Amino acid sequence: MPDEKDGGSAAPSGGGSPEKADNTDKPRGQGPRRRRRGRRKNPKNVASKPAPGTAAPDVGESETSGGKKSPQPARRRRGPGARAGGRSAPKHGRFAHTFAALDLGTNNCRLLVARPQNDGFRIIDAFSRTVRLGAGLNTEENGVGALTNDAMDRAVEALKVCSEKMKRRGVTRALCIATEACRTASNGASFIARAEAETGLSFEIITTEKEAALAVSGCTPLLDTECEAAMVFDIGGGSTELIWLDLAPMKDQRGEPKIVAWTSLPFGVVTLAESYLDRSPQTRDEELMLYQEMVLRVRIEIEKFKGADHQRDLYDTSRAHLIGNSGTVTTLAAVHLGLHAYDRSKVDGLWIDGQSLYDLVERLAGLGTKGRAEIPSIGTDRADLLFPGCAILRAIQETWPSDRVRVADRGLREGILVGLMEEADRESGKKRKARRGNRGGRRGRRRSQDSQGDQATNNSETLDPEVKSEAKE
Repeated sequence: MPDEKDGGSAAPSGGGSPEKADNTDKPRGQGPRRRRRGRRKNPKNVASKPAPGTAAPDVGESETSGGKKSPQPARRRRGPGARAGGRSAPKHGRFAHTFAALDLGTNNCRLLVARPQNDGFRIIDAFSRTVRLGAGLNTEENGVGALTNDAMDRAVEALKVCSEKMKRRGVTRALCIATEACRTASNGASFIARAEAETGLSFEIITTEKEAALAVSGCTPLLDTECEAAMVFDIGGGSTELIWLDLAPMKDQRGEPKIVAWTSLPFGVVTLAESYLDRSPQTRDEELMLYQEMVLRVRIEIEKFKGADHQRDLYDTSRAHLIGNSGTVTTLAAVHLGLHAYDRSKVDGLWIDGQSLYDLVERLAGLGTKGRAEIPSIGTDRADLLFPGCAILRAIQETWPSDRVRVADRGLREGILVGLMEEADRESGKKRKARRGNRGGRRGRRRSQDSQGDQATNNSETLDPEVKSEAKE
């Protein structure tokens, strides 16, 4: 076949293959004419530039002189933020940052590090350690209502690990929060000052109202929009948050759930357990009596709150559901699934029949600490605190019954990440608007690229392959 590169000779109109030109012994100037260097002529088999008003050929194909299409390599598409010449456009808003959310609770210290992506964010690192910061909060060791020295030491060591992870991942925006233990402890503020000095982190002791809002923000993607209402409950170490939601605004895909009522119960799994330290049940019957007392105490506290009574009919008629995002609920879900090792991908988003969950709670409460510890997905670490957790959950189910309960292995940290990303978008938008104003009101170019950080995204999250369901110790 002839080599037609650079406009070489083509087959004659009569058909057949052209013969190779023989230039031997021909006088100079009588051989094949060489094309002058410069602009290449259009080869026969490539379509000319379409005339104005006519459609161009589809990308990846070209028109031949005979009217047929021949495959051509598709043009390489530019990714978001790409510029001509292979240079990347400056990243704006959330896409210019790596984010971290740290939750120092009464029982656990938890960290998430994430980078944004178009449909939410990707978790690139995680850490969780049981520190029991609130342990002994109501004992005489450091004075009633004070954090103990051992508890503070455990927490600071865990925070140092978090600080190193954040530095290694190049975190540029972070929010570190402390909840009930530091809110109520007489030495909570001094402990936070020590933690900041030793780790370089900056903390905010958040209010119960902000804690409730963050819990809802983190769980929003798991709400069932076919229902009219939902209640998010977060059984913590030192307190329990109950948040009632109106889901009507979510019928529009861009809408957010509306918080219609919320309350914070003054006890969680740690504080409820420690309020009965003077009780040491020796028999199964004594333990069950203690369990019933815990349930009744929590139930009375829930029933005191009347702010959500206008929604009761929705729960009684199966038009609402519960969603729990605590360690108690995720542990119960793992037991329900028969998991030998905790697997977040199987637990997060799981639906459990309300009666099945109620029966499971009752069964585990009657096993005793030793019996619960023998279940692989519970173990010795959670066997004791699962007992008061079951009591709180049963009280919630009895006062606000639901046919279905959804499990959320997400909560405050995910809510923090969403808030940080939205804040970065807002700040970036203001700066770009100011720059456009300084240019005489001209609209900035590359609007589709610049707006990448301003587009509302859902809160979906993915994990980098090297990150386990969560780094736990």
